[in-house]
Amino acid sequence: MNKIQPLADRVLIKAAAAEEKTVGGIIIPDSAKEKPLRGEVLAVGNGTKDEEMVLKAGDQVLYGKYAGTELELDGEKFLIMRQSDVLAIIK
Repeated sequence: MNKIQPLADRVLIKAAAAEEKTVGGIIIPDSAKEKPLRGEVLAVGNGTKDEEMVLKAGDQVLYGKYAGTELELDGEKFLIMRQSDVLAIIK
């Protein structure tokens, strides 16, 4: 992802795809699916003088349900958020 470089303590995340759910043979539409709470870090800023950047590209992370700002580039959806909005790294 060379087109977007986060600044300061921000990270760029590609959200994991929402899981396909069916209820009694009925497929639940995209608008009713749970927002995924995990994703992959694609790019990171340099951090700030008060907060060192501990995340790196390639990390699988968990983040808050309403964290970040959604953006779309070349038909793909991404999230950009502060490092402090990331709850955990998945190992």
